[in-house]
Amino acid sequence: MGIVDSGTQVKTEMFGTLAGGGVVQKYTLTSAEVELELISYGARVVALKTKDRDGVWGDVTLGYGELKPYVENTNAFFGVIAGRYANRIANGRFELEGKTVQTTINDGENMLHGGVEGFDQRNWEGEVVADGVEFALVSPDGDQGYPGALTVRVRYTLKGSVVRIDYSAKSDKTTVVNLTNHAYFNLDGEASGTILGEELTLEADAYTPVTDAAAIPTGEIAKVEGTPFDFRKATVIGSRIGETNDQLTFGRGYDHNWVVRGKAGELRPAAKVVAPKSGRVLVVETTEPAIQFYSGNFLDGTLVGKSGVAYVQRSGFCLETQAFPDAPNHGNFPSATLKAGEEYTSVTTWEFGVE
Repeated sequence: MGIVDSGTQVKTEMFGTLAGGGVVQKYTLTSAEVELELISYGARVVALKTKDRDGVWGDVTLGYGELKPYVENTNAFFGVIAGRYANRIANGRFELEGKTVQTTINDGENMLHGGVEGFDQRNWEGEVVADGVEFALVSPDGDQGYPGALTVRVRYTLKGSVVRIDYSAKSDKTTVVNLTNHAYFNLDGEASGTILGEELTLEADAYTPVTDAAAIPTGEIAKVEGTPFDFRKATVIGSRIGETNDQLTFGRGYDHNWVVRGKAGELRPAAKVVAPKSGRVLVVETTEPAIQFYSGNFLDGTLVGKSGVAYVQRSGFCLETQAFPDAPNHGNFPSATLKAGEEYTSVTTWEFGVE
């Protein structure tokens, strides 16, 4: 165990062994306010514990207590780093430098979170650093169809009540990159039921509507005003989720991309969630242009979490800071292209507190 100046402790232990013999490491980062557990498989969050208003610790992220269900159940993406391209690309196909790129398809006719074998299914190399751990991965040229050998680094650090995620990547060929963390949160605790009573604020005046249940953006950037997608003021997540609205019908709830106010590339507020029952608060800041709010619509009770409780529909929410979905196919969306030799960088922070 290493103790660093900020008071953050980092502990390393084995979490499990993969069928091919690879060892999955677990890293536990502890401060006075937060305990964050990470594993090398998927560079993922497996637990995140904070105090409620009464000072009682609770785990606020969905997941499992052992390796096997993470390997066997890949559709939920609990806590993973999604890539090489998080979210969706229509038909897994796009034009890049005059050539057609075809990725693997794993979501109907489309690509989701990197393809058939995304970064969530890789055992990353972990290294303890000051206040945290840095995971590294090399994705070879042609991996899942993407051009360029891509070297990726994701650093998680914990200082006090703030978890910071620093992403960086370089490629030897021009490619596309969109990395995010896919943690599911429930601020009342991961075994406490649904998130429908929690209150969400999104720092966004616009969102990107989707064509149908495949959740591919139409290309429109639409105002949230006058729609169930207006979270500019704190709004109970469940208050409008059942309204008659094509967009809500397509996603069986919220599974959409909001355009974060301010300048992409600068760390700025994106979202805030308050759980009135426990008093816990989560504030998300990011340098990314957008954030995907997903209300756990496809959880159906078949996955049983680390507390032995089945994860029913809407028992967790995701706030995935990101480039726009399907950006390579929409010239009016911010570019997700990474030129050969240039560096992709991104920062997201999660700050925890109580009200």
